[in-house]
Amino acid sequence: MASKDKAQSASVPGKPWPKAASVDMAAWTKQASQSAPNGDVNALGWKTPDGIQLKALYTAEDLAGLAFTNTLPGFEPYLRGPQATMYTVRPWTIRQYAGFSTAEESNRFYRNALASGGQGVSVAFDLATHRGYDSDHPRVIGDVGKAGVAIDSVEDMKILFDGIPLDRVSVSMTMNGAVLPVLAGFIVAGEEQGVKPELLSGTIQNDILKEFMVRNTYIYPPTPSMRIVGDIIEYTAKHMPKFNSISISGYHMQEAGANQALELAFTLADGKEYVKTALAKGLDVDAFAGRLSFFFAIGMNFYLEVAKLRAARLLWWRIMNEFEPKNPKSFILRTHCQTSGWSLTEQDPYNNIVRTTVEAMAAVFGGTQSLHTNSFDEAIALPSETSSRIARNTQLILQEETHIGSVVDPWAGSYMMEKLTQEMADKAWEIILEVDAMGGMTRAVESGWAKLKIEAAAAEKQARIDSGSDVIVGVNQYQLASEDLVDVLVVDNDMVRNTQLTRLKSVKAKRDPAQVDAALAALTAAAENNSGNLLDLSVKAIRVRATVGEVSDALEKVYGRHRADTQKVTGVYAAAYDSAEGWEKLKVEITDFAKQVGRRPRVMIAKLGQDGHDRGAKVVATAFADLGFDVDMGPLFQTPEECARQAIENDVHALGVSTLAAGHKTLVPAIIQELKKQGADDIIVFVGGVIPRQDYDFLYEAGVKGIYGPGTPIPASAKDVLEQIRKAIQA
Repeated sequence: MASKDKAQSASVPGKPWPKAASVDMAAWTKQASQSAPNGDVNALGWKTPDGIQLKALYTAEDLAGLAFTNTLPGFEPYLRGPQATMYTVRPWTIRQYAGFSTAEESNRFYRNALASGGQGVSVAFDLATHRGYDSDHPRVIGDVGKAGVAIDSVEDMKILFDGIPLDRVSVSMTMNGAVLPVLAGFIVAGEEQGVKPELLSGTIQNDILKEFMVRNTYIYPPTPSMRIVGDIIEYTAKHMPKFNSISISGYHMQEAGANQALELAFTLADGKEYVKTALAKGLDVDAFAGRLSFFFAIGMNFYLEVAKLRAARLLWWRIMNEFEPKNPKSFILRTHCQTSGWSLTEQDPYNNIVRTTVEAMAAVFGGTQSLHTNSFDEAIALPSETSSRIARNTQLILQEETHIGSVVDPWAGSYMMEKLTQEMADKAWEIILEVDAMGGMTRAVESGWAKLKIEAAAAEKQARIDSGSDVIVGVNQYQLASEDLVDVLVVDNDMVRNTQLTRLKSVKAKRDPAQVDAALAALTAAAENNSGNLLDLSVKAIRVRATVGEVSDALEKVYGRHRADTQKVTGVYAAAYDSAEGWEKLKVEITDFAKQVGRRPRVMIAKLGQDGHDRGAKVVATAFADLGFDVDMGPLFQTPEECARQAIENDVHALGVSTLAAGHKTLVPAIIQELKKQGADDIIVFVGGVIPRQDYDFLYEAGVKGIYGPGTPIPASAKDVLEQIRKAIQA
């Protein structure tokens, strides 16, 4: 009782606080070691995937030698934020990235979102549009409208933004491969709405280098693709002063498996390459640098994500100093962020609401300028309206109820955060210097080095999850005894495609063919002669109702279509898999199979349609190969006919289809029928990826032998595939 009275009296006004013990690290270490595993205090921390050792305790000594711990937001080096007042005056912009099948459906969603608190429009296009195909192209039968909105002409674009005032609402468009016809369609839609190009605001992603590393929605090879980037920066600098001509994206790198240091380094190295490309066009750095924007993923490594965004601004300021701009805005990194889609789980999916909230807070603490929060059901299907509302309201609650935005960079001065920010910057800078030594990011991408670095990180991460060393609640620990089905949005692929075909036919019937032919010929000539501005010529072609596919084809005549190689990393999954007993037992079973059958089990991993997200396919191929399977990788963007032919030629036992973009109900039955048609129905077919459980029976009835949804440990799927191969041989 006496000690309590003494503590209370110390806080009485006019009386000083009692004196605390001085910092004594030796005493803390001694006390902490009593509860630390094996008495090792260092084991209390965490070594991040980036190789940074997080300590359990940070003190003022950790700030020693750091150069930028006493800075202000809005001033060089911008570590604490690009604006002086940040969210205290203007909160971050709430954007919801969405595209639903047809332009009409997407327009309805955008208008509802804006009326419900959304502050900008962010457009997701379907894979056919991304890859520069019109909806009537035979290669995209299973892709039209499945992972975003289908856009074939400016008539679709006009419907997409009907009733949305483009002089007042900013529009972000995730488009890279078919960036010319899509951006041109947006410009012409604005014109025909009465909005001049100089009044349009928003961002076009236009980040082609990352497509060659991870997302794979490219069309042309790297060199001509970089010319397109430069032409767009040039055109927008002259005609669209409120529009961001490029969003340099690390998001898809982290989604493909990159750790935070790789994502940060490769994104900034891409940005540096784009600056050099624009300068080579003869532009002054201050004419465009202030309109560059960035785009980062925010995953579940909370501290690392906050530090990453702070380090990104610091490093971009350092990079831009090399180009000696005069305008202070040219040094500033501004960024959009999106919570991770990969961290969302099919199992116990309502946990994803919590994950998204944690990730959103990290983005805000890091100082993002705008934010998209993913919906809890996106590990299963396209988001429903209910889940989209919850995701949007997550941001509104953070803005309106928490007062988080009332303080600018509240992590400043934190011993841990300041040290971690510097360590993150140092790790990324090492990688940037490595890229520079190769001759820049274009060279690093063309060589395949950058892609393999990301794939190795992805394989390591999956192995840690599968072996249980990385805990995912509801997946590898704390699982539900049974999973309830979640209502998901289902897109009628046939309906969407028929709608698009009807509109395409109408557009072509009403236009002047001679005008279209002349505009497309001008594009082809400019590509051949390296003359003119390709965006300017695309705008002219779109005005006369050339289609997205026709504009893309006009350039493909000169540039061709890029084909990626199918190399994969080896040994990485096995090295990181921390469950040796089960792993070794499965390897023995595969060795026994080879002795009995006379060869090892052979599988082919395939991606069908225009879905270029190949993280899952590459990780599965790596792990199966490390176990002892013979593994073939099919090239991206195969048709069922091409895939079946390769599987037969390679004499595989099993064909695994990796799917992410909701085309499985069209493309998987098609590959099974094609195998039968070509006399190879003894090849078993298994499927992995984002597949709603509601679709499992449909796929099994179609002839699929195994379905492995998100969260399935790869060794478990490998064991099942081996058993299915045995059964097929015995039959």
